[in-house]
Amino acid sequence: MPTKPRPPSAERILFGQRLRAERHAQGLTLEDVAESADMNWSYIAQVERGTRNIGIDNMAALAAALDVSLALLLSKVDG
Repeated sequence: MPTKPRPPSAERILFGQRLRAERHAQGLTLEDVAESADMNWSYIAQVERGTRNIGIDNMAALAAALDVSLALLLSKVDG
């Protein structure tokens, strides 16, 4: 019997929200970030929506593409 997929964690949702907010704050498109991070834009869109479970290496690559710390993208508040 197949297992049911887990719902997205609060941390996954938070990372996606912070990623999108930072991307928008910098005026970047999904394609801009995808090119810089060497990823597919549709993968990044899924990460932003919280539908894709992302590994730490990809998190770090996205943070680097935005020139921010990974800690910033994982924080609950600005600052």
